[in-house]
Amino acid sequence: MVRKLAFLVPLMTFGFLSVANAQEPAGTLLSGIDLGSSKGITNTLSIILLITVLSIAPAILVLMTCFTRIIVVLGFVRNALGTQSTPPNQVLIGLALFLTLFIMGPTFSEINQHALQPYLAGKISQQEAYREATSPLKEFMAKQTREKDLALFMDYAKMKKPKEVTDLPLRALVPAFAISELKTAFQMGFMIFIPFLVIDMIVSSVLMSMGMMMLPPVMISLPFKILLFILVDGWNLIVKSLLMSY
Repeated sequence: MVRKLAFLVPLMTFGFLSVANAQEPAGTLLSGIDLGSSKGITNTLSIILLITVLSIAPAILVLMTCFTRIIVVLGFVRNALGTQSTPPNQVLIGLALFLTLFIMGPTFSEINQHALQPYLAGKISQQEAYREATSPLKEFMAKQTREKDLALFMDYAKMKKPKEVTDLPLRALVPAFAISELKTAFQMGFMIFIPFLVIDMIVSSVLMSMGMMMLPPVMISLPFKILLFILVDGWNLIVKSLLMSY
């Protein structure tokens, strides 16, 4: 994962590290494995929690940023063109990551300025750093989340409507934001498919009228779709649409 995309990971793990590195009782060589004392149990549980957080952190960060919308739209573009595995998955994922960093740059800068750096300097506690780090993310996600999707999870969990955006619980906001992003991505993908579908229909009609039943329409329409995509500067339009959607 790119370094800037992992701003929240230290905030979620420094607390566990501090417990794991606490002063250990004398006479124990591996106190983290010593289950005979309460402190040994605490250290062991802290290490387990640390490993768990590190394993799911990439998935959490992906769902809390604009990565989902970008990668889905890029996938729709490739499928609409009908170019199979071109561009390859590595290129699409790399482009999606850098676009995510570009769009989320102001949010990450705010997290770094108000949460990460003060915490590393010892000016604020872990709880305060977590609160300062999640506030910009909540504001970003709330702007892109539909009220209907958020109400779905809030009503299911019987949560009261908060007065401020920063008071929204992440366990309701994150899934609501994810399905809102998927809906928006599919709407954009539908609009992308329309011109290429028209080309496929025209080519199929021409081949049918000429009696070329055995010739696959895809072989004829593919060069025309690529030519159209090049002439309209398709990648520029797609990326511009993604940037403007935020």
